[in-house]
Amino acid sequence: MSQADSRRALMPLTLPQLDFWEEFTFHPDEPIATVAHCLDLDGVSDGHALVAAIIQTITESDALCVRFHVEADREMPLQSCDPQLRPALQQIDLRSAADPLQEARSRMETDVAAPLDLRGDGLAATWLLRVGERRYLWYIRAHHIVLDGYGFTLIEQRCGQLYSQRLVGSDPGPAFHPFASFIAEEKAYRASRRHESDRAYWRSEFAAHAPLPILHRGDKQAGEAPHEVHGTLSADVSAGLRGLSQKTDIGWPDLLVLLSGLHLSRRLPRQRIEGREVLAFWLPFMSRWGSLAAHTPAMVVNILPFHLSFAPQESLEDVLRENGATLRSQRRHGRYRIEQIAMDNGMPAGSRYFFSPLINVLPFSAPSFHGCTVTREIMGSGQGEGIDLTFRGEDDGSGLSFAMSADPAMFAREPFERHGEALPAFLARALVPEALARPIAELLAEPREDALGLV
Repeated sequence: MSQADSRRALMPLTLPQLDFWEEFTFHPDEPIATVAHCLDLDGVSDGHALVAAIIQTITESDALCVRFHVEADREMPLQSCDPQLRPALQQIDLRSAADPLQEARSRMETDVAAPLDLRGDGLAATWLLRVGERRYLWYIRAHHIVLDGYGFTLIEQRCGQLYSQRLVGSDPGPAFHPFASFIAEEKAYRASRRHESDRAYWRSEFAAHAPLPILHRGDKQAGEAPHEVHGTLSADVSAGLRGLSQKTDIGWPDLLVLLSGLHLSRRLPRQRIEGREVLAFWLPFMSRWGSLAAHTPAMVVNILPFHLSFAPQESLEDVLRENGATLRSQRRHGRYRIEQIAMDNGMPAGSRYFFSPLINVLPFSAPSFHGCTVTREIMGSGQGEGIDLTFRGEDDGSGLSFAMSADPAMFAREPFERHGEALPAFLARALVPEALARPIAELLAEPREDALGLV
């Protein structure tokens, strides 16, 4: 495919972008779709090289200068990449502040909390905050309509390559693909035989299960802050996931998804289908591999339902193998958009599926910047709903942490907060070698004092 020129093209919005646009029209003054990352770079030996690397990275990232065009004769907007909207790097020296790190955090949190107007100019910002002689915070913020979490990871990795290239002459790798090329490839997929095959798969999948809950956008409002619990998983849990992955040939992130689903199934309503217990939950699908999106910052991630199924007498190993195979099969059709599925199923305008519970495993190591210790912090990831469980860790499964949130209108605080201990404890029990042979009903039955506490 030839490389399209993003700067000259008026392009249609992708399905997820149309979804975010509709969400914005219902809640234009709420920052419900702001995403932001901060990299803590300690050990920077050449500040000028870092600035140059950031500027080049942002220059290559077309999605950060998207402009939406609302025309009177069109129901939906178009988009283009306007170089004049490319965010200029703001350099802020906070070394004289009483507490540079706290001052930086306050500024970033204020920025994340501000609404972003899709009809205005500029949806992205990037700052370089100096908090020490060799320590910098690189902050980048955007609207989810133009960038997803892996898009941030691509930008961070690219900048690390360019910084290292300036210091030691290492290979900087290829520049990002133009945004317009990504849009053209998406259009080609939607006209392809693969798209029709994926449609047939999801029609069959939805027909086999009970209808999933729907959210009406006008009912969704910013309310009370969600209940939250945070925790870390021990090195034994990480080692157990890697060992179980070798034994079952299931990737450790998928094992973590399945075990977390089993944990939630102990306290959430389940379906019963032909003698099997079924818990429906939602999974993000990266939808990038094998396409230009693998090296294009953009909003690409999909979200699809997964029906965890088990019979009480089955062993944990059988349950993991059966559901792992289903997950692999589903992933082969994961490019088919949930927004298209909603249309296929007659979803009314102003509505979408209710993405809860959601389980997200993010096995992405922090990028490498030559000579630096690098720590990534997620400053904003959009607004969750219902129950949202997110794991973060290195790509080898080490350094795992989790964050779990819940809507206070749906779940009581005190029972929910016990998950800070209950989730790691369940994973530890499920990962001992002898647990694989145990009947799943026996494993799920003990202990049960960590119920979610439905309101």
